[in-house]
Amino acid sequence: MLAKRIIPCLDIKDGRTVKGVNFQSLRDAGDPVELGKKFAAEGADELVFLDITATHEKRKTLVKLVEQVAETLNIPFTVGGGVSSVDDGRALLGAGADKIGINSAAVRDPSIVDTLAKEFGSQCIVVSIDSNNIDHFDWVFINGGRVKTERKTLEWAKEVKERGAGEILITSMDKDGTKDGFALELTATLSSQLSIPIIASGGAGTKEHFADAFTCGKADAALAASVFHFGEILIPELKRYLEGQGICVRI
Repeated sequence: MLAKRIIPCLDIKDGRTVKGVNFQSLRDAGDPVELGKKFAAEGADELVFLDITATHEKRKTLVKLVEQVAETLNIPFTVGGGVSSVDDGRALLGAGADKIGINSAAVRDPSIVDTLAKEFGSQCIVVSIDSNNIDHFDWVFINGGRVKTERKTLEWAKEVKERGAGEILITSMDKDGTKDGFALELTATLSSQLSIPIIASGGAGTKEHFADAFTCGKADAALAASVFHFGEILIPELKRYLEGQGICVRI
C-alpha cells in the first residue's frame, strides 16, 4: 500500500509566504525557505510552493527562490504560478524543482499540458484546479481564483489526465482557509474516476480532517497551509494520529 502524503503548501507573494481565507485577506506567514526547511525536518513528505500572484500580475515565478529552496531541502517539491511554456518549466526544473504546477495557462490553452508532459514526463506535471461550488455545480476558476470559467471541475480533471497530467491538486475555494474540513465529496469523485493521484486542498483544520480526506475523500495526499504555518497542527503529531487510525503514512 502506498503511503498517504502530507504536503504543506506555501503561497508566495513578493517573496514571502502568505495565507488568507477563501483566497482573500492575506497575512504574512514567514520566509518560504526557512519554513520549507522546518517542514522538511518535521517529516513533511513533499512541499508545494505557489506564487499566487504570478499569473494575475503577468509575472513569472522567482527562479532564484526555487534555487534557494533546492539548496536546503531533501524532500520533493512542486513549484507553480505563472507557468505557461516549456521554457518556464525548464527554468523551474533546472533550478531544482521536482515538479511544476500549472493552472490558469492550462485552462486557456489545454495543449500546454500535452506539451509539458511530452517534454518533461507526466511525473513532473501537476495540474492545479481551483474549484468553487456554485448552485450545486463545481466550476473551475483561474487567475488565483479571481475568474470563473465555463468548465466543470470533473470534466476538466478528466481532460488534463488524458493530456498527460501526472497528478491533480484540487483546491476547494469555498473551503479554503475555513478549517471546516476538505471537500470530501468532490475529492472522492475525482479519486474514484481518475487513475492518477489526487491531492486534496482547502479546509484543513483538525487532524480528523486529514483522516477524512484519506478515508472518505480517498485522496492520495492532503495539502494544507495555515494549520502548519501557525503551529496549530504539528506534522509529527498528525502522522502519529493517522497511523493510529490505520492510515499508512511515512513516520
